[in-house]
Amino acid sequence: MSFVIESQRRDAFGKNASSRIRRTGRIPAILYGEGLDNIPLVLAKSDVIGILKSDSGLNTLFRVAVEGRERDVMIKDLQIDPTTDELLHADLIQIAMDKVLRVSVPVELTGEAVGVKTEGGFLDFMTREVMVECLPADIPDHLSADITGLHLHQSLKAGELPLPERLRLLTDPNAVIVLVQVPHEEKAAAPAEEVVAEAAPAEPEVIKKERAEKEPEGEK
Repeated sequence: MSFVIESQRRDAFGKNASSRIRRTGRIPAILYGEGLDNIPLVLAKSDVIGILKSDSGLNTLFRVAVEGRERDVMIKDLQIDPTTDELLHADLIQIAMDKVLRVSVPVELTGEAVGVKTEGGFLDFMTREVMVECLPADIPDHLSADITGLHLHQSLKAGELPLPERLRLLTDPNAVIVLVQVPHEEKAAAPAEEVVAEAAPAEPEVIKKERAEKEPEGEK
């Protein structure tokens, strides 16, 4: 756990107070935890961004120094401005290192599927993250999936991912991670459209014939 960030207790609240904090390059935050009173904090925005840009991203375990005491924490939630993408607020949660967590871990593909390389298919990456359960210290940055041997119409499912020994998969093992598909032929529908177009003029002829049969002979 290489990240240790400093914090300050937050004693001013409300929209105006938060705006003043952000103008100094910091953000308001709250630390949550089991058996812990919620602690309002102020963090340096650059520290939080540095954690998010690390290999483990949101799953990064780090320590936050609160009034001289370091606590093991993770990011629980973030508030982002939808217009500017500016980081506005962070929720942290204190972690017990001896208790299992449920976390979402990204899947990274390795290799090039033979179905794409030599058989004309394309890769449909359907499930990019899986849920796992493990101790905090065992959370991986990602899970690797080798797709080299996949042919057309073949897939790799969540249950086939190689998991480290201390991880337990929570995602449905039948969930498809990646599938080698055949490109759709848009021209295949053209003949059917042509048949419909050619048949269209026949409708008035049928109606004309039916009317002729109904007309009395003397009215011709």
